[in-house]
Amino acid sequence: MSKLFAFSGSDDFCPGGSIYPNLKESSLFLYPNQDVYFPPCKRYRISAPFVFAGGKFEQKKPSIEVLPDECLFEIFRRLPGGQERSTCACVSKRWLTLVSNIRRDEISDNKTPQASDLEHENTDKKGGVSSEDVDLDVEGDGYLSRSLDGKKATDIRLASIAVGTASRGGLGKLFIRGSKSRHGVTTVGLRAISRGCPSLRVLSLWNLSSVGDEGLCEIANGCHQLEKLDLCHCPSITDKSLLAVAKGCPNLTDLTIEGCANIGNEGLQAIARSCPNLKSVSIKDCPLVGDQGVASLLSSASYSLTKVKLQALNITDVSLAVIGHYGKAVTDLSLTSLPNVSEKGFWVMGNGHGLQKLKSFTVTSCRGATDSGLEAVGKGCPNLKQLCLSKCPFLSDKGLSSLAKAAGSLECLQLEECHRISQFGFFCSLINCGAKLKVTSFANCLGIKDLNSGLPPLSPCESLRSLSIHNCPGFGDASLFALGKLCPQLQHVELCGLHGITDAGVLLLLESCEAGLLKVNLSGCVNLSDKVVQSISNLHGWTLELLNLDGCKISDASLVAIAKNCQLLTDLDISKCTITDSGIAALAHFNPINLQILSVSGCSMVSDKSLPSLGKLGETLLGLNLQQCKAISSRAVELLTEQLWRCDILF
Repeated sequence: MSKLFAFSGSDDFCPGGSIYPNLKESSLFLYPNQDVYFPPCKRYRISAPFVFAGGKFEQKKPSIEVLPDECLFEIFRRLPGGQERSTCACVSKRWLTLVSNIRRDEISDNKTPQASDLEHENTDKKGGVSSEDVDLDVEGDGYLSRSLDGKKATDIRLASIAVGTASRGGLGKLFIRGSKSRHGVTTVGLRAISRGCPSLRVLSLWNLSSVGDEGLCEIANGCHQLEKLDLCHCPSITDKSLLAVAKGCPNLTDLTIEGCANIGNEGLQAIARSCPNLKSVSIKDCPLVGDQGVASLLSSASYSLTKVKLQALNITDVSLAVIGHYGKAVTDLSLTSLPNVSEKGFWVMGNGHGLQKLKSFTVTSCRGATDSGLEAVGKGCPNLKQLCLSKCPFLSDKGLSSLAKAAGSLECLQLEECHRISQFGFFCSLINCGAKLKVTSFANCLGIKDLNSGLPPLSPCESLRSLSIHNCPGFGDASLFALGKLCPQLQHVELCGLHGITDAGVLLLLESCEAGLLKVNLSGCVNLSDKVVQSISNLHGWTLELLNLDGCKISDASLVAIAKNCQLLTDLDISKCTITDSGIAALAHFNPINLQILSVSGCSMVSDKSLPSLGKLGETLLGLNLQQCKAISSRAVELLTEQLWRCDILF
């Protein structure tokens, strides 16, 4: 002890030499940048081996990381269950990649013969199945769905999905919406899905420029239960992929191809040969697809194909002739932007007598949709119930009248941008459609104009329940007066963007509706006033559920009438109307009202004073639109949001 106190610092504290035979060990007892000696009280706990090199400690890699991928792969595939493999996949990207590349049939069964015999013996005694058998059944169900969008669509996430869903029911549906990211989905990610998700039934790939034939071939080789395939804007996928799908996925029932410039007739012909259960086909904007591919699909799946959608293709009248002859099971048919199809194609399709089961027919931007062509379709489709015609420049009043007369089972008629249709054709279609027509809609038909003379004798159309007229500027009070006589059983009325109608015409229509209106949409009719709203409230308030008055010239008087008479109203839109706080207060004053959706967007005279009234209405409100209400402060909206916690508020 005396030596310790007498130590001057220049002499050796231990004359006999260092107490450590290895000078490297002495540094364990010195803190960095300090010369003071502290005796150790406790050994440091070291989680991994260390070596001293270059004057500092370096941590060695764990010994298992030194193993090559082949050895790790053999270890992982011998793990007893999916949960253990999922845990290992969380260690690193390397381990995740290895685990995701294990096929279902490569998983090793670690049971010994004795254990297997014992298990079977226990199963026989209990009269049930083992837990592992149950787990395997669950893994094969494939009831899980996953979706990756934008930057989240990467190979790493696909590998995680492949590993994570294997022990939780199996992946059944996968939707990938790609982006222009450098780390997007490639063949590596789809390979992981093909090996880890054999139960996959639905696959949708959108905007994936980095996915080519190799990736989709991996899916075809590993996911033999695939039923629905959706390829949208995948330019690197060619016929080779469809050949692989046709060979590996014979249960395919739904095929959608859009914007795939390298897919042509060869791939569709392979699908037609190998997938006899095909039920739905949608092909859009594929320049290499022609009559051969479409004809192969229709002729091979004549008794199973129910839905066909063809858009922006280089097909001709031949394809429509094949549809008319072989479409024996087709119920829904949509033809859009087919520039090479003429009137002859529609005529032959209608006279092919193969579309006996067709129920829904949509035609858009097809120059071949003329009077005679559509009339032939109407005669050849006796069960046609829904007809949608859009941008048909050669359809006239005569053709529409003949089509309506030929399609005796028609229940829904929709026309949009058919400018050769006039008021005469409009009313003739209602009269000639027979007793089954329930819904009719005309939108942006500039040829419809009020005519005081020339209309045929009108007989009531008792079956019509829904009438919709959108943005037909020539539609006026005279047409409304005729509709009131023609359609007394209307329940849904939409008159939107009609600047030519006034209170007088709408009042005549309202007085003629005998059944009681359920939904009324008068948005954009700038010449309508409080008289119309008061008439609706008095005549139909006992049945009214939806009322849209967006842009109409109404005031607080209309809200008072609505509050008094419309106790069943759940949806009210009074946007851009001249209402004030008094009108909102009147609306909230009557307790029986049960509003769920209220829009006062653009009502500049509604202010913070309406906060108590809106709070009272909020007892039933689920949606409230306060956009462009400049007199309402942000603070009031914050208070209202706290009070109406279950209501979605737009501000």
